[in-house]
Amino acid sequence: MRGITRILVAGGLLLMLTNAGADEGARVETLAQSTSSWDGAELPAYPEGQPEITLLRITVPPGTRLPMHHHPVINAGVLLSGELTVVSEAGETLHLRAGDPIIELVDTPHYGRNDGSEPAEIIVFYAGVVDHPVTVRGRR
Repeated sequence: MRGITRILVAGGLLLMLTNAGADEGARVETLAQSTSSWDGAELPAYPEGQPEITLLRITVPPGTRLPMHHHPVINAGVLLSGELTVVSEAGETLHLRAGDPIIELVDTPHYGRNDGSEPAEIIVFYAGVVDHPVTVRGRR
């Protein structure tokens, strides 16, 4: 429970700093806020253990299809450039264009593919715990 409290306190401090910046002319735009992933599934509780935040920049070359995988932790991202299509094992599809946010599937097998002509670059934030993977290849 202490780990969750630390995350909430850190989030509150970040919100206070963000709001303080807004008073000084900074612009704040909420890109995504939800209790469910892009397919409508409710997000699970955060895992027990020492929280560990991972922030990745992932580049998917044109014509590339990533392998089937799943994420055992809550994660979200923003596509910085290019286009990316995410396909769940059930066949549900989400097409992202530069600037689009995503609240990713949790524990649901899926893959991404870049059908475009330029690299797709995405920043992804994972809320995990120490010594546990944020991505697992293959089906569950």
